[in-house]
Amino acid sequence: MNRLDEKFAELRAARRAGLIVYLTAGDPSLDETPSLVLEAARAGADVIELGVPWSDPSADGPVIQRAMERALSRGGAQGNTLGKTLDAVRAVRHASPVPIVLFGYYNPLFQRGLARVAGEARDAGVDGLLVVDLPPEESRDLDDELERVDLRRVPLLAPTTTVERARVIVERGGGFAYYVALTGVTGAGHLDVAEVARRTRELRPGCGNLPLAVGFGVRDGAGARAVAEVADAVVVGSALVQAIADAPTAKARLEAAYERVRALKDAIAGASRTAG
Repeated sequence: MNRLDEKFAELRAARRAGLIVYLTAGDPSLDETPSLVLEAARAGADVIELGVPWSDPSADGPVIQRAMERALSRGGAQGNTLGKTLDAVRAVRHASPVPIVLFGYYNPLFQRGLARVAGEARDAGVDGLLVVDLPPEESRDLDDELERVDLRRVPLLAPTTTVERARVIVERGGGFAYYVALTGVTGAGHLDVAEVARRTRELRPGCGNLPLAVGFGVRDGAGARAVAEVADAVVVGSALVQAIADAPTAKARLEAAYERVRALKDAIAGASRTAG
């Protein structure tokens, strides 16, 4: 079974909400990326989203844009390529079975070749891909390649998504459905928890058996706990990326990653579950 499927089956059996955290590969360096992933997993992250740096990250806000710029600038003459991100995943796999989803944009996948990407991702130990600019009507070529190697394409749902549209979006998706709780980019806006609760209730019939994760706008323990009460998983990205960026040394960055993820995990553990 795919590690994503195993993890969400485990969470469902325990009636616990999962914690999904985002890190940008290569920020602050490729050498530090595996250690940061492992530290986040040690602190309690159930799934890691590993961002593939890209020069035009249109779905990301300033914090993650800056992280991608740093990663690209420090990646050498060729930049921080998809191949180097997969090298980081390989390093993690020597020490941890934590599920890993590559988070990125379609162009680098297309340029490298979809069949090649799928095979390399499987061999590196990736469990799924989240491609933010690939609509379901255009995803069949990638979906076929991912299905061939038992990887999942995580579908995205928006605040404007109807139940009928959700069924179309998740039809060929897997792992979990990611509900983007805010219009706009990552890290933007104020999270309206009551609205998130209403929308997750509305969207669940369109998600079939896929767990429903909520991200964009979750910044602290209070927000994570509130979302965990109505969703199957909570996604935190910009807040963690910023905490790591603010730390002055490699040791401090590891400590920041652990402390921030541990605080989120503890907050989620205190949620009164009404979902799942």
